[in-house]
Amino acid sequence: MERRMESIVIEITGMSCQGCVKSVTAALKALPGVGQVDVSLEAGQARVACDPGLLSVAELRKAIEDAGFDTRTAV
Repeated sequence: MERRMESIVIEITGMSCQGCVKSVTAALKALPGVGQVDVSLEAGQARVACDPGLLSVAELRKAIEDAGFDTRTAV
């Protein structure tokens, strides 16, 4: 059975280097239901492909915030 993946963009503040990008990427990839993760330092955002049946936007944001950064969902 193929999972339905949804692309979610989350704006992130507080990232200042590639180490920050790696921390956010690792925090997101550790969550169940996450597929591809693309974190951009320049854009200040993460684009996450995830299964909305397994994971909410709030859970994605909490993982980023637990890694030490502030978030808001992009419109």
